Amino acid sequence: MLCESDARMALAEPVPTAYFNSDPQGNCEVSLDDVLLNSSARAVEAHSIETVEDTKVEGCQVDTLGFKAPSPPASSVWTTRRDGEVRLRMDEQGIGSEPPKTVHELLQEAVSKYGDYYALASKKGGQWIKLTFKMYYDECWKAAKSFLKLGLERFHGVCILGFNSAEWFIADIGAILAGGVAAGIYTTNSPEACHYVAENCSANVLVVENHKQLQKILEIQHKLPHLKAIIQYGEELKEKRPNLYSWSEFMDLGKDVPDTQLREIIQSQKPNQCCTLIYTSGTTGQPKGVMLSHDNLTWTALAAGRCIMLTDAKEEQELLVSYLPLSHIAAQMSDIWLAVTFGVQVFFAQPDALKGTLVDTLREVRPTAFLGVPRVWEKMEEKMKSIGAKSSAFKKKVASWAKGVGLQTNLKRMNGYSEVPVNFRIARHLVYKKVRKAIGLDRCMKCYTGAAPITRETLEFFLSLNIPVFELYGMSESSGPHTVSLPHAFKLTSCGKEVTGCRTLIHKPDGEGNGEICFSGRHIFMGYLNMEEKTKEAIDEEGWLHSGDLGKHDKDGFLYITGRIKELIITAGGENIPPVPIEDAVKNAVPIISNAMLVGDKAKFLAMLLTLKCNVDVGTGEPGDDLTPEAIEYCQKLGSKATKVSEIISSKDKAIYAAIQKGILAVNEGAVSNAQKVQKWVLLEKDFSLAGGELGPTMKLKRPVVAQKYKDQIAQFYMDADTPTTPENALQQ
Repeated sequence: MLCESDARMALAEPVPTAYFNSDPQGNCEVSLDDVLLNSSARAVEAHSIETVEDTKVEGCQVDTLGFKAPSPPASSVWTTRRDGEVRLRMDEQGIGSEPPKTVHELLQEAVSKYGDYYALASKKGGQWIKLTFKMYYDECWKAAKSFLKLGLERFHGVCILGFNSAEWFIADIGAILAGGVAAGIYTTNSPEACHYVAENCSANVLVVENHKQLQKILEIQHKLPHLKAIIQYGEELKEKRPNLYSWSEFMDLGKDVPDTQLREIIQSQKPNQCCTLIYTSGTTGQPKGVMLSHDNLTWTALAAGRCIMLTDAKEEQELLVSYLPLSHIAAQMSDIWLAVTFGVQVFFAQPDALKGTLVDTLREVRPTAFLGVPRVWEKMEEKMKSIGAKSSAFKKKVASWAKGVGLQTNLKRMNGYSEVPVNFRIARHLVYKKVRKAIGLDRCMKCYTGAAPITRETLEFFLSLNIPVFELYGMSESSGPHTVSLPHAFKLTSCGKEVTGCRTLIHKPDGEGNGEICFSGRHIFMGYLNMEEKTKEAIDEEGWLHSGDLGKHDKDGFLYITGRIKELIITAGGENIPPVPIEDAVKNAVPIISNAMLVGDKAKFLAMLLTLKCNVDVGTGEPGDDLTPEAIEYCQKLGSKATKVSEIISSKDKAIYAAIQKGILAVNEGAVSNAQKVQKWVLLEKDFSLAGGELGPTMKLKRPVVAQKYKDQIAQFYMDADTPTTPENALQQ
């Protein structure tokens, strides 16, 4: 047994609820049969499986493969079938006991509460074009009818491949209303990777942004037997093809589909059925289709939004900029589901946001909440430092003083002090307000980071400018957030505390309290589509989701991530070494380093692959040879005239190589043991990137890819005769 019985989730079924449905005109109807069917099915479920199936008259779908698939009784917390149902993990009280609702019910609530408030804002020709929540709902309804016209079958996929836009949201929600399953595809995916997702979810329809993305699909469409149509939304079609539609053509398709047909499908939907697939980015093996139910989305949005204290639009509307990939759970939960739940107005950034235009959109919109992956915060930090480096001596002195005051005051605040010293008020007026305004975060009281580890140095940099960046932690399998940091409850480098209604178990903790982090709650996914073994690996017999992350709680209940089980380097001497802290320490010690990857699994000592900070081609995302201005300035301080990565490597630039060696020796000084010291390193000619395949969509390091790509350099570390003779090697030989 993994946990004490009192720590388990209460897995009771919800009280039967009537399912109200309405068309865009707001005409509501309730099916008494549906209420009776749902309640009778629940009432008999505990007694007999046969009785439940006898009671169910709907949900018996004929699959395109030709066999009848009656919905299984919801007796388990997991399923791997796209038409499966799960037992909801209801609590007896608190937020975990909130009545479950479908996506359609959530939308209806939003329309009744926020109907005339603006929901979505898209910039076209220099002007913001806005949709109210009522208009948004109507568009989703129209899209759903058009999907039906195209022949979208129950629980079949609608894949969306493109940058964030109103059309992305409408296609996603429209697909769910029409009884399909929405699935985002990363815009950086190759045609083969797109094929994997579309085939895996038996996609009937593919929605693409532009001609470039369309070409990927045209290349693989002959291998997609379920595909019935392709829709392009971001630009006019360059060619006419059968079953290829522009967005406006698509939206007109469903005009003749009766509202009753859609209402009937909506009425058949249940909170414990799958409506969305999030494909894991596949840092190891093929991506897995994470099945999320209506309840996963609607409950998690409510619980997380309340936890981070999002303001209801009726009180004061929150503003958000949408720019992170919507195929990732972080952006989808914040931009689509939290926004609908709390009436947030979402502004869409430009497609080249991450290539430099994001800050322009931030300055224009001035959002009240902002979520950035660590790489976004790091890029901001680098840009601000390079601008600061060009300031006058006086301005540098003022900024340095203000940052010192800011960091000290905020660290004290973190530990419970509430006093605001006079020098902090002066610094806020002279520096902090101006910095916030320059990056468009002057109204932003909720700055968050998640999806990958962030360094303490970056957190301290923003804290010193009075911009606390709060860490979130979770995974696709937990519908996004599991723990959050809050203004009144945060500690640097901690991921905070559980979202109310969610639970954590540290499995098999060691002497220091480190163990595998396990989750439980209504945010836990249904299972991996068609992958029973993988699902059983993730969800144990007690219903706990195993994250694969190592972590511990401090005495105040704050969670700290200390490593990842699969990332752990186990040396030849049997020592378990988490690589991230060592990599971060090296990057901090040597500011010219962009990426660092520790190697040494099953080896006698640790070594490291290093890349230098260089300019990136805005068009392709490819790292170049030219060093960044910040890196050049660093070189000059050391007496090096290098301006390119190739110059440093080809000449083995003495100043730079010595600085790197000095930094690594300094990191080794603080090593816990000799086994954790870096003995060798090499500079690579090219930085890691999304385009190169070394980084995932959220800029997370793909270690297996890097290890394979640079296997020769790694082998070289251990082939040389002069392997270091340090105490740990002597012990391990």
